[in-house]
Amino acid sequence: MSETRWLTPPQQRDWRAFVDGSVRLLDVLDQSLKSGHGLSMAEYEILVRLSEAPDRKLRMAQLAAEASQSRSRLSHTCTRLEQKGLVRRETCPSDKRGVLAHLTDEGFRALERAAHDHVNTVRDFFIEVVEPADLEAIGRAFSAIIVRVDKSR
Repeated sequence: MSETRWLTPPQQRDWRAFVDGSVRLLDVLDQSLKSGHGLSMAEYEILVRLSEAPDRKLRMAQLAAEASQSRSRLSHTCTRLEQKGLVRRETCPSDKRGVLAHLTDEGFRALERAAHDHVNTVRDFFIEVVEPADLEAIGRAFSAIIVRVDKSR
């Protein structure tokens, strides 16, 4: 059994600030989208990913990976989006076992409406709060974290 390398007091302080700040920021973003547009952050992220895809379509497995959701969670979220008329699922023409998620025209319009408010909230609670050099450091740090997590899977 390996010895535990406990965090130093400054590391513990920064770790706790990250955890608490992340939870609070994501909550603000989620509440803003829900109250203003009836969308959760998870739903919004799916709409964004589909809007950026060719023909506004992605295979469900690829969408799950891009939106950082499990396939099961993505399926439930897409069901809600289908009920709202924002997404449609269809059989993949090249692989009849595959399923595509397709952003509807109404889904695209809903995303356009929500995006303006969402970007303003991101600016108000993240971009304008963090110094530019720190923002670059956050980007570098989380890019490295993504690589480490992906390698561990």
